[in-house]
Amino acid sequence: VQLQASGGGLVQAGDSLRLSCTASDRAYSTYAMGWFRQAPGREREFVASISWLGDTTSYDDSVKGRFTISKDNTKNKVDLQMNSLKPEDTGVYYCAADYSPDRYSTALTREWEYEFWGQGTQVTVSS
Repeated sequence: VQLQASGGGLVQAGDSLRLSCTASDRAYSTYAMGWFRQAPGREREFVASISWLGDTTSYDDSVKGRFTISKDNTKNKVDLQMNSLKPEDTGVYYCAADYSPDRYSTALTREWEYEFWGQGTQVTVSS
């Protein structure tokens, strides 16, 4: 499956952004999806994820209450709504997918659990 991420940009602290990731596979509905980010000089880290059924979500503590992940299986799309952005949210955001038909209510949180990755979209938050 090919993943196309979009929606990044340059914003000020406190602003909002909505990232989208579209999958090319028609079987997308059975993919668990996640967002990761990588800041300059740092390793890629988990941000948020959602089970393929869409009933379970997981967030890193640093974004809880500010970010919301959602999945639209009819459009093969997963979104990440980011509110109250902070300078430390700056980085390249990657969407990831994994075909997990047997883990329908599991939100995957580790990089190695994902098989497919998008190209990344830059988010820059100025103070």
